[in-house]
Amino acid sequence: MIEHDDLGKAARAGGSARRTYPFAEPPELRSSAVTQHPVVIAGGGPVGLATALELARHGVRSVVLEKRDTVGNGSRAICWAKRTLEICDRLGTAERMRERGVTWSVGRVYAGPSPEPVFSFDLLPDKAQKFPAFVNLQQYYAEEYLIDQLSEQPEAELRWQSEVVHVDSARDGVMVTVRTPAGAYQLYCEYLIAADGQRSTIRGMLALDLEGRGFEDPFLLVDVKMKASFPPESRFWFDPPFNPGQTASLHKQADDVWRLDFQLGRGVDRAQALAPEHVEAKVRGFLGSEADFAYEWVSLHTFQCRRMARFVHGRVIFAGDAAHVVPPFGARGANGGLQDVDNFGWKLALILRGLAPGSLLDSYDAERGYAADESLLSSTRSADFMTPQGAASRAFRDAVLDLSQDFGFARRIVNTGRLSVPCTLDGSPLNTEDQEKFSRRHRPGAVCRDAPVVIDGVEGWFLERLGGQFVGILFTDEGDIGAADYSALEGRPIPVGSLTVKPPGASGKGVVIDRDGLLYRHYDARPGTYYLVRPDQHVAGRWRRFERGKVEAALARATGRQTESRRSPEGG
Repeated sequence: MIEHDDLGKAARAGGSARRTYPFAEPPELRSSAVTQHPVVIAGGGPVGLATALELARHGVRSVVLEKRDTVGNGSRAICWAKRTLEICDRLGTAERMRERGVTWSVGRVYAGPSPEPVFSFDLLPDKAQKFPAFVNLQQYYAEEYLIDQLSEQPEAELRWQSEVVHVDSARDGVMVTVRTPAGAYQLYCEYLIAADGQRSTIRGMLALDLEGRGFEDPFLLVDVKMKASFPPESRFWFDPPFNPGQTASLHKQADDVWRLDFQLGRGVDRAQALAPEHVEAKVRGFLGSEADFAYEWVSLHTFQCRRMARFVHGRVIFAGDAAHVVPPFGARGANGGLQDVDNFGWKLALILRGLAPGSLLDSYDAERGYAADESLLSSTRSADFMTPQGAASRAFRDAVLDLSQDFGFARRIVNTGRLSVPCTLDGSPLNTEDQEKFSRRHRPGAVCRDAPVVIDGVEGWFLERLGGQFVGILFTDEGDIGAADYSALEGRPIPVGSLTVKPPGASGKGVVIDRDGLLYRHYDARPGTYYLVRPDQHVAGRWRRFERGKVEAALARATGRQTESRRSPEGG
């Protein structure tokens, strides 16, 4: 991503001032001793900060090393998906994100000069959810909220102006050399998390690389601050009059900031594309010659669809953009990175507490590698549709757009960037596959769906009861069916929490009342149905009747303590 100096300065001057954080001399410089830590995290962006918070929730200490003294100076990632908000809810930042950000679920697609949309879509048809489909919020706000949460965690330490300049990976840990304004020092850790972004220096130090496909069509991203009456929704144009032959999109952010995105086409001179007069012409063409605005951020982006072959290399774990890089359309970058953290955080905590073997991290490689492949495929298909190469491809795209005005099948082909949704980890080595007839929804590997519930007369949300540990969910209308046997799992070395769900109108102290009957419907449940759910709210297994032995075997498999050969994730 390239930023123009002149416009960048103007943008920063016109934008909201970001907090800066002071450098504090670390104790290692005073004593010259090499201190040991369970986890060191390289990178203080959303993924690194979320990792520290997630590990702290599990009682694991970490040190975050960030080479800057502030959060990012541009909005960068702005679209935070419902699944990410559910993860951030457990980290303690989702409510602030929703309060500050712009909530939306409707998208509109335009083509050519017509002011009327070709069609519109709703990304959250099921409104009985705690969080919306998306919240638009500048990345720097999301980072600041995570930093505020970290300041309340004694298990996490955030060190500014601290750059990782060398790593020496051994069988039982990693030696990290850190450069600071006051000199260099070393830390030794059991695990190093590389969350240092697309240009990961740690990836380079280990002579590793990204594999995949790059695209030659640059996109101009411009954030402007202005008062405007556009509704809070996603708008996407094919071949608009203000960017003929290309595409454009519009998103509203907090503080009356708007993201304008222009496809520029192949062969564009990059320096000229970022020239102030060229940017001004693009923006004026979009907003009108009389528009009153100030620049917040300007960037030129040539997108990639690449990932590392493996995300785990000995004691070094790669996450977020350091592990996989996708285009900005589809909002799969930061959202995918937060799901990485949600996947490996609880696994690493179990390993460090001696409750799971180190090989459990192989499942992070398998599961999030599979999710990355899903995102890369979706992004590649989006790019091919948005930037057709050749007359035949463009004719196909234009025909699909014409048909989509009247036919639903054509709308499903239109691709403006399939927006981020949680990945169902089909074929994961941690899944216990169904032995009985269930619907495919909420099958092993799927993320649990939310619904309104009532507990002891207080209304709340189902997902608020999950996360942090394994949970067993028993659906019943027969009192405490199997409760003694099922609750006994709580006292094991890896405890399994207990939730009893009853249908609407039922009662019982401490039980979850399915207020509108949605849980029974979503989870294809009937009295006696039992689900085992992982700490990251993915389903580990489900049965029509609780049987302790089967659940214990599933728990062993989900924590890497069962060694039977399993296939890697594949399929839907």
